[in-house]
Amino acid sequence: MTTQTPSNRQIQFLFTVPLASLLILGTARIILDSLKNGQSPFLQLLHPGNKHEVLRVPVSINDDDVVEEGCNVFEGNWAWDNISSPLYTEESCPYLVKQVTCNRNGRPDSLYQNWRWQPNACNLPRFDALKLLEVLRNKRLMYVGDSIQRGMFDSMVCLVQSVIPNGKKSLQRIPPRKIFTAKEYNASIEYFWAPFIVESNSDNATNHTVVKRLVNLDSISKHGKQWDGVDILVFESYIWWMYKPSINATFGSSYNVQEYKVATAYRLALETWANWIETNINPRNQEVYFMSMSPTHLWSWEWKRRSEGNCFNESHPIHGSYWGTGSNLEIMEIVRDALEKVKLDVTLLNITQLSEYRKDGHTSVYGERKGKLLTREQRSDPKNFADCIHWCLPGVPDTWNEILYAHLLKNYRSKRNKLSPPPF
Repeated sequence: MTTQTPSNRQIQFLFTVPLASLLILGTARIILDSLKNGQSPFLQLLHPGNKHEVLRVPVSINDDDVVEEGCNVFEGNWAWDNISSPLYTEESCPYLVKQVTCNRNGRPDSLYQNWRWQPNACNLPRFDALKLLEVLRNKRLMYVGDSIQRGMFDSMVCLVQSVIPNGKKSLQRIPPRKIFTAKEYNASIEYFWAPFIVESNSDNATNHTVVKRLVNLDSISKHGKQWDGVDILVFESYIWWMYKPSINATFGSSYNVQEYKVATAYRLALETWANWIETNINPRNQEVYFMSMSPTHLWSWEWKRRSEGNCFNESHPIHGSYWGTGSNLEIMEIVRDALEKVKLDVTLLNITQLSEYRKDGHTSVYGERKGKLLTREQRSDPKNFADCIHWCLPGVPDTWNEILYAHLLKNYRSKRNKLSPPPF
């Protein structure tokens, strides 16, 4: 029996075929991974003018990303979480203003950053910046209100900006607006200064400290021109109304100034706002949200008997039932009545109760007053200088945005399902 020795050509063929197969499989794996991350060199060829510009593959939003039907995300508790919280840091977000960077301003602890809101009967979807940007593709999201709402805007910008390459994002300050743009998505996140929602003599975004506040309860058209056509509007207005028990306002005639009880004036203002919503919002392609009041923590005796302080030096949330005097139940009822009567769907972001527990989250003496950080002497006098109204970032406003994010995902998914053809 004779044996045949394989020729060199046969040996070369035996090695070439497996090697070619490995190269094909490896190349396919690289392409698929690149497509998944939106970094494919083949996609870059679509934009030869800029080697860094890519066509990002849309992110899928599944049923698992949506909060369970019927779950009340506003009922729950604050759970300690130093693994997944915070979602960003002061250092990672270049857009944070000094008013909210409490650690950078000297706050000795950062515990306030590590509390995660946990609803009782479900889970909030983990915030995913790419999924939110997909929801906002070719859209405008605008926050309307006072400095509390500006903090929510700052929070949202920080939550999304890290996934956007340099050169593809920008922040403009065009008073009374701030505009963050994600160029690749043709999307913007905006803020509009309107502390009373309706027009007032405090509408100057940079110089709004006036001795005598005056609100025009039936005037909103100037503001409305700035809101016209915005895809997602998030309104808030509370703390500016609470300066005194009464407020000077006009209604019907701009020359007829009267003193109104705050509750009466607030109700009339919301009626004016509701009329604008019904007249100008198209529910098929626009969404409207109203954020309930952001609570204050001005007197520590409310959660700690016989104490005489405020939010200063607080490092943990309140546990158990709590409702402070910083949240006005009458105003809350007025908001509910107004939203029930408006003829379009407006979603109430009821953040008040969950924020009531967070006496530890305020800027306290580690923020600004009149555009300047507090001096050493002022910090040593928290009774007079602690800010128990505004919030540190990262912090509580991030949770507000996580809840908004959950609603936006749900609405986006619902609209996509309606547009999808039925299965055969």
